[in-house]
Amino acid sequence: MARLAQTHGLTDVQQEILSTVRDFVDKEIIPVATELEHRDEYPQQIVDGLKELGVFGLMIPEEYGGLGESLLTYALCVEEIARGWMSVSGIINTHFIVAYMLKQHGTQEQKDHFLPRMAAGEVRGAFSMSEPGLGSDVSAITSKAVKDGDEYVLNGQKMWLTNGGTSTLVAVLVRSDEGHPEGTAPHKSMTTFLVEKEPGFGEVRPGLTIPGKIDKMGYKGVDTTELIMDGLRIPANRVLGGVTGRGFYQMMDGVEVGRVNVAARGCGVAQRAFELGVQYAQQRQTFGKPIAQHQAIQFKLAEMATKVEAAHAMMVNAARKKDSGERNDLEAGMAKYLASEYCKEVVEDAFRIHGGYGFSKEYEIERLYREAPMLLIGEGTAEIQKMIIGRRLLEEYRFQG
Repeated sequence: MARLAQTHGLTDVQQEILSTVRDFVDKEIIPVATELEHRDEYPQQIVDGLKELGVFGLMIPEEYGGLGESLLTYALCVEEIARGWMSVSGIINTHFIVAYMLKQHGTQEQKDHFLPRMAAGEVRGAFSMSEPGLGSDVSAITSKAVKDGDEYVLNGQKMWLTNGGTSTLVAVLVRSDEGHPEGTAPHKSMTTFLVEKEPGFGEVRPGLTIPGKIDKMGYKGVDTTELIMDGLRIPANRVLGGVTGRGFYQMMDGVEVGRVNVAARGCGVAQRAFELGVQYAQQRQTFGKPIAQHQAIQFKLAEMATKVEAAHAMMVNAARKKDSGERNDLEAGMAKYLASEYCKEVVEDAFRIHGGYGFSKEYEIERLYREAPMLLIGEGTAEIQKMIIGRRLLEEYRFQG
């Protein structure tokens, strides 16, 4: 909608990029999203279109063939794409996080090798922290890397890889005790490995298996998988940054920008839910007039629009803070928490406005109703965000008694 979620102070280039992405979403994504989602079909044509637009290289520096844009530009593009179909933003996001981690922490050889092909969308990234027995408790990781000559041997099982099948490069976080004495804090004995693989399912390289797609309630189209490492041999030059023991910090840096991305997704889905609700309310008639003229519905629309606006403002603030080079974990945590909670509420209100039709697969709101819950748990649950926010607030407001 033209009135809500405007971002002031954008450059001409930023406005042009956003306008191009918005047009693409309206013409190429929204008309086909629900049909593809119901079939759980990978949106290959949409992905190819986004490659052509340069979206896969949006934040990759120009020297590597990317557009060299800011986190804000990227987040606003994600907001537009999620407004069309949230799954498509997931296909881009894991790729973006791996590219960001490479740009920030990779060796020169790793950047030269991967970033130009990632900018072109030829190499597609995924990243992996979670395991079957843990979610947000990253320090409990059990997957291990053991040094063997010039290589490392990786063993363990990872869970919830977005793009696990379609990706060709996975950043995998494992425990590596080599060089770290007994009793070292868990987060100081973790390493990120850059694992290259073939796309697809089954054994995608010796010692590495992607069993198949996990069947999900929503967030379909994009493949979410497990990853099983059994004697997977990785050369030492594929340790991200070339030094072991830095993996936890590298991943947390990636997740911090990822949280801005999830906030942007929440904003996009909420915007679409508001659009659908406000349109339907003006078409559907009860008691002799459009339901939009009933005060009960106007109150709902007022609350929905206010939530869309507030979430967008917090997301933009968190992105701008990171772009300025400042620490933004507090702002990113707040934006992710608020945007995902508000998204769920706005989607539910749009669902209620649709009445019985909201329960029909024929209407788009049914899809959004199944997609919104993913945002409550992705990139750290709401409870984890509140823990981060609480700790940071106590650092900032330490009582000087």
